[in-house]
Amino acid sequence: MAIVKIYTITTCPACDLAKKILKEKKVIFEEFVVDDKPKELKTLIEKTKMKTVPQIFINGHFIGGCSDMMDLDKKNQLDILLQAEDH
Repeated sequence: MAIVKIYTITTCPACDLAKKILKEKKVIFEEFVVDDKPKELKTLIEKTKMKTVPQIFINGHFIGGCSDMMDLDKKNQLDILLQAEDH
């Protein structure tokens, strides 16, 4: 299985939806809540150039946010990414 990391804040419906989708797919993911971590959030924004959450990484590759993940799922690409081993 892939290594999935998701950066979230606690009051974020899109974050909740992204986690729900991953749980429905029985994906084990590591969640990083960045509510009270401005330095970590700033570093993340600088890395991804994206100012919103959730921010989702699969096997170290940034795939975007919840809508990006849902688009991948509609194209039948998300499951392929989630089944890939981390190298």
